[in-house]
Amino acid sequence: MGTEVRDGGVNFAVFSLHAQRIELCLFDADGQSEIQRCDLAGPHDGVFHGFLAGAGPGLVYGLRAHGVDDPQHGQRFNARHLLLDPNAREIVGRYGQGSQENAAAALKARVAAPLSVAPGYLNAPHHAVADLVLYEVHVKGFSKTHPGIPAALQGTYAGLAHPAAVAHFKSLGVTTLSLLPVQYCLDEPALTQRGQSNYWGYNTLGFCCPDPRLATRPDDPAAVTAEFRQMVEDLHAQGLEVVLDVVYNHTPEGNEHGPTLSFRGLDNASWYRLDPADRSRYENYSACGNTLNVAHPKVSQFVLDSLRYWVLQMGVDGFRFDLAPVLGRTEKGFDPCAPFLAALQQDPILARAHLIAEPWDSGPNGYQVGRFPGRFLDWNDKFRDAVRGYWLQCGVDRAEFARRMTASSDLFQHGQRRPSASVNFLAVHDGFTLHDVVSYRHKHNQANGEENRDGRDGELSENFGVEGETADIAINLQRRRVQRAMLASLLLAQGTPMLCAGDEIGKTQQGNNNAYCQDNALGWLDWSRADDGLRDFVADLLTLRRCEPALHSNQWSTSTPGEPGAVHRIWRTPCGQEMQGHDWNDASHAAFSCESDPVLLLFNPESNPTAFTLGGQWQLLLDSSAELSPGLPVSSSQLVPAHAVLVLRRSTM
Repeated sequence: MGTEVRDGGVNFAVFSLHAQRIELCLFDADGQSEIQRCDLAGPHDGVFHGFLAGAGPGLVYGLRAHGVDDPQHGQRFNARHLLLDPNAREIVGRYGQGSQENAAAALKARVAAPLSVAPGYLNAPHHAVADLVLYEVHVKGFSKTHPGIPAALQGTYAGLAHPAAVAHFKSLGVTTLSLLPVQYCLDEPALTQRGQSNYWGYNTLGFCCPDPRLATRPDDPAAVTAEFRQMVEDLHAQGLEVVLDVVYNHTPEGNEHGPTLSFRGLDNASWYRLDPADRSRYENYSACGNTLNVAHPKVSQFVLDSLRYWVLQMGVDGFRFDLAPVLGRTEKGFDPCAPFLAALQQDPILARAHLIAEPWDSGPNGYQVGRFPGRFLDWNDKFRDAVRGYWLQCGVDRAEFARRMTASSDLFQHGQRRPSASVNFLAVHDGFTLHDVVSYRHKHNQANGEENRDGRDGELSENFGVEGETADIAINLQRRRVQRAMLASLLLAQGTPMLCAGDEIGKTQQGNNNAYCQDNALGWLDWSRADDGLRDFVADLLTLRRCEPALHSNQWSTSTPGEPGAVHRIWRTPCGQEMQGHDWNDASHAAFSCESDPVLLLFNPESNPTAFTLGGQWQLLLDSSAELSPGLPVSSSQLVPAHAVLVLRRSTM
C-alpha cells in the first residue's frame, strides 16, 4: 500500500471500500502548485491503484476521493478535500497553515526512496524478556538541556544517541528505551489557539513517518528518516534496545466536527468505529473523538504494515501500544483472541519484537490488565498504586504489597504468561513524577490552560506537611527516604521494571501531573538540578538486581521448597515467625520480610525503626535509607530504619 518505486516509475495503491473514484493529484516540488491529476484504477478488492511511468522519489502528491456524502450512513466523501495518503513515508507542508480544501496549504505525501533493511535491524541486541529494564523517555525532553550534548543536537534523535546520553543509560543499567511517540503527529486546534503544542505526541497522523520536530533537519523528510535510522543503529551498537510508543487507537481527525485530513475522506465507514445508533457519530473509546476500527481487515493490514516498516526499515525492537484494548475490540467487546492480536503474534517480521500493552481504554469494560495474550507485557498500574500506598501508609496492607512484589500473580499467573508480563512502574509520563509523588498532595496543572480540570484527580501522593518545595530538613529527609524505598521496591520486585526518565535524578514538574503540552523547562529534564546521589542509588539497585538471580527470576513463586523451576519465598513478621493468615490481615502492623534464598528483603514503611529477628548469618548489601553501610555483617537481629528497605545476603562464612 502507499507508493513503491519500481520498474522505472512509481506504483500507487490506496484502500477505499466505498469510494466511487479516487484521483491522484501531483504537485511541484514545493507542494504549492498542482501540475497533473489522473484517476487511479479500481477498486479491486477495495484497492485503487495505478503506475506512473517516469516518476521517482521526491514526487509530491495528494488524493481526492469521490463518493456519497451521507453522514447518517457513515459516509463523508468530499472531493474538495485534498487527502494525505495514510501510508505516506514522507510528509511535506505544515498543518494549520490552511484547510485541506486549500490544496496549496494541505499536507501532502512525498514519494520516498526505497530503503534497505535497517542497520539497526541487523545489529539489534535482542535482550531476553526476563532481563529487560525499561526506561520511558521523551526524545526531546531527555537531552534538551543536557550540558554534555552539543546544542545543535539537543532535543533530537541524534542527541538521544550521543555518547553523553548513552553513558547515562549504561551507567544506570537500563536495557531498553521506551520512546514516547515519535510518529508524525499534529497539534490539536485547542492547543494551537493557546500557543501550545502536543509535546508528548499522542496524536498521530503519519504512521510511517518519524516526527520531523525531533530531527536536526526537520524540513528534509529524507534526512529525518536517515537520522532516526542512525539513532537506532548507534543505540544498538551500545547494547540498548528501542521500543516505540505507538497510537493506533485514534487519529487527529477527531469527532464529527473535526478536520478531514486523510482517513475520514477516503472511507470513513471502514476506518472508524461508528455509533450503531447514529452513524454520523463516532464511538470514542480513545477519549480523543474517534476510534480506529482495527477489527476491519484492511485497517488491521494497515497497522501491521506500519509495524513491519518500523521494525524492518527503521530497526526498532518493539512497541508499547497506547490504549491497547482498542486493538482487541470486536463487536462483543475486548477479546484476547481478536483477529488483529492473533495476526500480530503470528507475523514473521514482528516475531522478535517486544509487545507491550497499555491495557486500558475509555470504552466499556476497558480495563484489561493481565488479559493480553501470548508474549505481551502489560503495564501494571496496580503495582504503582500498591507500592505508593504501602510506603505512604495509605491503606495498602502487607498482603497487597506482597502480591505486587511477586509479579501480581493474581493477574498474570495463567496460561503460559510469565512474571515478566507484569510491567511494574511507580510513575510514567502521565501523572506525577516520583519526586512530586512525595512533594505534592494535589495536582497543579494551571499552566496547561484548562483551569486545573485536566489530569488525574486523587493520585496517590503525599507532601509530608508542605505542598511543594521546602527548606524543612526533616520533611526533605522523610521525602528522600520514602522515594528511595519506593525505588528499591520497584527495582527489586519480580516482573519487568520500568523507570520514568528523570525520576533517577529527582525531576519535578512542580506538581503538574499532565504535562502533555509543556514543551518547555517544565516538561524537559533539568540536568542542572540532577540529584547525582539518587542516580547512583538507582544504578546500585539495578546492579544488585542483575547480580542476584533471586531478584530477577522469571519463574512463579511457590510455597513448596525444591519445586523444580520455581522460586521459594518465605514471608515473615519482624519477630521471625512465618506469616499466617491473621498476620496478612493485621492492618495495625506494616513491616515484614521476604526471603528468597540466599537473599532477604526487610521492609519497614513505619515512622519508627523496627527490630527484625533473623537467625543465621547475613551480610548487608543495601540500605535504602543510607543509615547503614553495605558489607555490614548481621546475625540474630537487625534494627531497620524508618521508611527503609534492607537487602541482605546469606553469609557463607
